[in-house]
Amino acid sequence: MFKNWYARRMYAWETELTTRDENRIVRPVEWGFEWLQDFVESAGLHEKIFGSRNPADLNPHEAEDALAALNDAIVQRSEAFYDYQRPNDFQLETRHPELFPTNVRPETLKRDAELKQMAIDGKLEAAQFLRFTSPIRTPYPENDFVNARWYPAPAEKMQGKPKQAMIVMPQWNADAFSHNALCSLFNRFGVSALRLSKPYHDIRRPAELERSDYAVSSNIGRNIAACRQAVVDIRCCMDWLEEQGYEQFGVLGTSLGSCYAFIASAHDARLRVNAFNHASTSFGDVVWTGQSTRHIRKAFEDAGLTQERLRQLFGATSPVNYMRRFAAQPKKVLVVHARYDLTFLEEYSLEVLRSFAKLGIDYVSKVLPCGHYTTGETPYKFIDGWYLGSFVYSAFKALAQGRVFTSPQDDPRLAASSAD
Repeated sequence: MFKNWYARRMYAWETELTTRDENRIVRPVEWGFEWLQDFVESAGLHEKIFGSRNPADLNPHEAEDALAALNDAIVQRSEAFYDYQRPNDFQLETRHPELFPTNVRPETLKRDAELKQMAIDGKLEAAQFLRFTSPIRTPYPENDFVNARWYPAPAEKMQGKPKQAMIVMPQWNADAFSHNALCSLFNRFGVSALRLSKPYHDIRRPAELERSDYAVSSNIGRNIAACRQAVVDIRCCMDWLEEQGYEQFGVLGTSLGSCYAFIASAHDARLRVNAFNHASTSFGDVVWTGQSTRHIRKAFEDAGLTQERLRQLFGATSPVNYMRRFAAQPKKVLVVHARYDLTFLEEYSLEVLRSFAKLGIDYVSKVLPCGHYTTGETPYKFIDGWYLGSFVYSAFKALAQGRVFTSPQDDPRLAASSAD
């Protein structure tokens, strides 16, 4: 009886949190071929995908077939799709941090105003931010100037071991203060951190938007391009870290950030420590079934699409299509999922774990007794922080000591954690 009551309570709380924002916009479906045109041309795919026709001249059925074929081609050529030219304009910028809220709730706007006033009054400490031009360009200059808040670990904490760093990618629509506490926690372990602003988020968000809608929307090509840019930006951050003498790297992604982090790690062997905070297999399945993307599903339903067809149209951004590439390099992995998740349904998180086990990936599984949005609420955010922090600490410690495990069973501590 208690179990049923608890489940009902969690689902009700989760629903309350995912429906309180009223600025979600239903936009018409767009195929977005223009966002991928540079890759189509550089890879010589135009004739294969479109024949002799202009993508703008295709009818809806032809456009859907062409986009599905383009997704397949990207997956087959993913090394080229997620490749990039190393930036040459890395710089550290010092400024007062800002919130960049994505909702208009009174308490959020009050917090934003308080932080701005603190900066004016000299009561808010300035912070350092890594800035550089993303190798993947969009029509939005503010989006293309990458932003990552820099959390260097104290020198005394880094002594006697390789220089280690985490790249942290928060959830979709995160404000600029989300996950900063995790970065400070990593500093205590002697691990530096770059808290990376995802494409179209916080300072990178175009002025026309209240939310980070261009990262996930009913414009499919733009979604794929945003994922491509995020993956490349992660890899560029490691380039800068290497210039600073860092040797061992990890990535932590939450929700949408976990999708980006996974694909980056699948294409870059430098990312040895991987923490996926909420994980799923298919981007299209999450968009279709997730409570927080119900407005996007509405647009696809209005266009006559189905979940199965949408899964094909998001193949290029789906972790399931890069599992073997991810497993090809030794990595230490944490997967955290929530039992009562209405955004990343648990069945999809369990698919991730089954795939990892089948491929012999060294992973640890942790389950939160809450949902997706309630992960950010007390007491669950502290449980989640403990899982993430303790894993990053132990994984980097093992790397520093030169220990490599091919499966969880090779280390009794990891085997015990995997059974939780």
